[in-house]
Amino acid sequence: MSDDNGVYRTGSGTIFRISKEADGHLTVSTLKAEGWESAPIGMAGLRVARDTRRLTQRQIEALPQ
Repeated sequence: MSDDNGVYRTGSGTIFRISKEADGHLTVSTLKAEGWESAPIGMAGLRVARDTRRLTQRQIEALPQ
């Protein structure tokens, strides 16, 4: 997984993922009770916030799909 792809958890508990498409387009999704939902691209900046942590592969696998 490159730095442009990943799943993160903010300090407040929001879980979001960032995906980079082959054409370079970034997409952001947040995990809701119903599953993954499209989110504003501006949320990508949260990945560098002090209290945001990148989830490990094991943590990602434990999430609902």
